[in-house]
Amino acid sequence: MSPILTLIAQRIALGVLLLFAVSVLIFAGTQILPGDVAQSILGQSATPEALANLRRELGLNDPAIVRYFSWLGGVLTGDLGTALTTRQPIASTLMPRLWNTLFLAFWAAIVSVPLAVILGLLAVRYRNGPIDKAISGFALASTSLPEFFIGYLLIFFVAVQMQWFPSISTVYAGMPLADKLNAIVLPATVLVLVVLAHMMRMTRAAILNVMQSAYIETAELKGLSSFDIIRKHAFPNAIAPIVNVIMLNLAFLIVGVVVVEVIFVYPGMGQYLVDHVSKRDVPVVQAVGLIFAAVYIGLNIIADIAAILANPRLRHPK
Repeated sequence: MSPILTLIAQRIALGVLLLFAVSVLIFAGTQILPGDVAQSILGQSATPEALANLRRELGLNDPAIVRYFSWLGGVLTGDLGTALTTRQPIASTLMPRLWNTLFLAFWAAIVSVPLAVILGLLAVRYRNGPIDKAISGFALASTSLPEFFIGYLLIFFVAVQMQWFPSISTVYAGMPLADKLNAIVLPATVLVLVVLAHMMRMTRAAILNVMQSAYIETAELKGLSSFDIIRKHAFPNAIAPIVNVIMLNLAFLIVGVVVVEVIFVYPGMGQYLVDHVSKRDVPVVQAVGLIFAAVYIGLNIIADIAAILANPRLRHPK
């Protein structure tokens, strides 16, 4: 097997092993939470007989390892379990929420990724100049502000004062695309501002690191313009670290939307998770946590594979 295929197989195997370990941590974490699940479902006025019957029905009397492998077996077959509060299959209620989160993350990525790369290239082209300092200052400011603060500022000024966009981002099945885009402008803007600075700074750093190479000096001696050197020589060789940081931020756009979705009451995975954590709906928390972990690990695997494929030493070992 070629070195590239060996490394890719190792990364995928490591990702699967890591996801298995995360599933154990998620299950263990939900089991050690204080309180009684049956009591929280039936209320304080429930009789001991009713509590005992519900615990038996939910399998709470079984050993933890038996319950874990029962849950894991269901997940592997596509059965995420049944919500304790609604008694409905989790998969059927979770999928619309997942698509809403992916919809929000997709449009935030469509704006943030090209903009971050362009700003990073401009910062390198005009490094140490006013443009570079302005871009770096903007990046530092947006990184310093937490997403909930940015969200509330946008709600107050853009939604309440100017009334340009709604403060509550409500989307539903069958909603026209234009109305959906109008509804997610504010939460998408928050996500863009949160991830833009990191991607831009890493793009700038990766290209500047490549600019110190000997072949860049050769290109300068040939009389190529700074823009051509960056576009034709520096940027292609800095793709690997840039792809890595982009994938990490795409993972954040999906996994880290909890605060943003709660602020804008967006019907996504984050809002769904918070609602059921407050109700101590353990199966829902486990399912959402595992999906978030799978997305994060999956995007990191893609980033690793892209870095492997972009490495010329591995593509041309001789």
